[in-house]
Amino acid sequence: MPDRPPRIQGDPPNPVSFRTENYRAGTVFPKKSQPWGELNYALIGVCEFDIQGVRYLSPPHYAIWLPPDTMHGAHNQHDLRYVTVYVERGLCADLPDKPSMLSISPLLKAILADFAARDITMPETAEDLRLAQVLVDQIRLAPGCDNYLPFSDDPLLGPVLSALQADPGDRHSLSEWARRMGTTERTLSRRCQDDLGLSFNEWRQRSKLVAALSLIEAGEPVQRIASRLGYSNASAFIAMFRRLTGTSPTQIR
Repeated sequence: MPDRPPRIQGDPPNPVSFRTENYRAGTVFPKKSQPWGELNYALIGVCEFDIQGVRYLSPPHYAIWLPPDTMHGAHNQHDLRYVTVYVERGLCADLPDKPSMLSISPLLKAILADFAARDITMPETAEDLRLAQVLVDQIRLAPGCDNYLPFSDDPLLGPVLSALQADPGDRHSLSEWARRMGTTERTLSRRCQDDLGLSFNEWRQRSKLVAALSLIEAGEPVQRIASRLGYSNASAFIAMFRRLTGTSPTQIR
């Protein structure tokens, strides 16, 4: 596993190129911008991005799309297996024109898995070039959102979100967190809505889902995942997971 990400020199191969790499915990990807689009997708682990000053999380099953010339850097707190797809500028005209979280389809994942299994970094045959075009079409069609798990620099809210991300099994209520921060539940709730566009409970459930996806990919049993995320039983965890993803942890695995 490389300690530092390899640098891309010159223009990427036409029209699309691929890289699947393992990175050790603590790897830092220096800030840069590149004249092509990028789709970034975690197979195992979670990568944290700084994209034009905005913090994004890249968990399994959600990809980050970066249009050409987007300034970005990243780091990972834990070991990471990651896929990057480079798309030449000419193919990006119909793709999202701003950084986006994308819910990637089973077809897109299957194409990436196939290229990785065959060690394809640049499609050359007519068959592989057609698959690459289908992949670009899937990026265009993927449902997107600005940021699946938004963060805040607010002096009251920011420390609470950081603590919950570090310990997604924390069970303290909003009112208990408000007392810890020396404020009221109403104030903290309002700042959640104003800064995140989400309620406190919805943000916390999304945070738990991000943690759960990485644990599932790492092969952790569902019962153990439920316990680590603060659920008293696996059924409650599975119900949350199904509500947010439309499927079960077993099916995801």
